[in-house]
Amino acid sequence: MSALKIKKGDRVVVLSGKDKGKTGEVTKSFPKDAKVIVSGVNVATRHRKPSQANPQGGLERVEAPLHVSKVAIATADGKPTRVRFEVKDGKKVRVAVKTGETING
Repeated sequence: MSALKIKKGDRVVVLSGKDKGKTGEVTKSFPKDAKVIVSGVNVATRHRKPSQANPQGGLERVEAPLHVSKVAIATADGKPTRVRFEVKDGKKVRVAVKTGETING
């Protein structure tokens, strides 16, 4: 299994699905499942029963995971780009394919 090219804190663009075109920041990644959670994207509604922790209960909006193939790193101008790994100064770094700039992280 290869490393995920998208990491927590990256700004990404959704490529397909109901939220196509939306951008957001990756808040959590699941490398084993190849999924990421993006803030403000793929929001699902959960019906919660009243409990001691939440005596009111009700509807709760939760961000659901997206497969990494449905998102791409956003460049500075907000357009999607693919990512490749390169070795620079003895370190493996992520590089944006479109612009050639190094992606921090």
